[in-house]
Formats: sequence, structure tokens, C-alpha cells
Amino acid sequence: MSQKKKQRNHAQEGMLGMADLRPAEGSRPKRVRIGRGHGSGMVKTGGEGGKGQTVRSGGGKGPWFEGGQTPWSRRLPHRKGYSQKSRSTVIFRTEYTALNIETLSDWDVTIEVTPESLKAAGKIKKLRDGVKILAGNRKSVQLPAGLKLRDVVFSNPAREALTAAGATIAEE
Repeated sequence: MSQKKKQRNHAQEGMLGMADLRPAEGSRPKRVRIGRGHGSGMVKTGGEGGKGQTVRSGGGKGPWFEGGQTPWSRRLPHRKGYSQKSRSTVIFRTEYTALNIETLSDWDVTIEVTPESLKAAGKIKKLRDGVKILAGNRKSVQLPAGLKLRDVVFSNPAREALTAAGATIAEE
């Protein structure tokens, strides 16, 4: 019996033969024919790139290459340790929330002046790294006698004005 007759017999009986097996649709993509004309899209270098450095495996310029200008790592001064000029210095700063002394003129003396109590009273919005009281226009300010201050930093004129008004400052 011929092969075709066998296939027909198997198909009629509902059985599958080896000749009936086919790969799933799309599982075997058509191979790329390199260097077979412009219509193929693989002309001239045939997917290999240019000559020399670019055709080699691992060739090309690294991510640190800056187009020929002196690289960042070589522009930094190397003697006596690395320079911090190119680095942000904000992380080393202590940022205080500034508060003028006149805002304490209506403060209740029974409440101790701390950064938390100032925030609770609505005198400051953010605590940051601390609160610093500045003198401002201290000549026209009448401070209540008996203020108690803790965990607050002062400018020198503000400290003088507060001690003159009879405030007690708790040293850390």
C-alpha cells in the first residue's frame, strides 16, 4: 500500500501518523537570509556592524566614555584626598526653622517653649533639624517675664534680649 493511501486510511480511522505531525503555528520562524538583496533588510555588513572595534565581541566604548573629553574621574583633583566640590553639601548642613523673637510676645508663660510646643501652637510649620530664635526688631518687642525655653537655639542678640526679659534657658 502506498504512503498516501495509508495517510487517508489513518485519517478515516481518526488516527494520527508521523506524517501528519506539524510544528505549532509561529513556533518555527522563517530563517533570515543574509546578504540576499535590499528587500531582505540584511545587506552590506549583514548584521555584523562595521569593521574594527565595533565588529569585535565586547567592542565599543564603555558607559564612562564622555565623547573624548577628559573623563569625570580624571578631572577631579587626586592629591590630598578627593575634592568635595562636585558633591552636594546640603547633607552636611543643619537646617533650622527660623522664628523671630516677636512671635513669643503673646506666649503663655506656663507653657515651656520647645520645638514641639511651638509647632502645636502653630508658630512654626516644620521642625527640620531644630528651631532657631532670631532677634529681628527686638527694640519694639515686649516679652513676657518668666519664659522657659528648652531645646531651642538662639542668635546672640536674641539670647541677650531674652535674658534681659527674665527668661530661663535650659542648656543641653
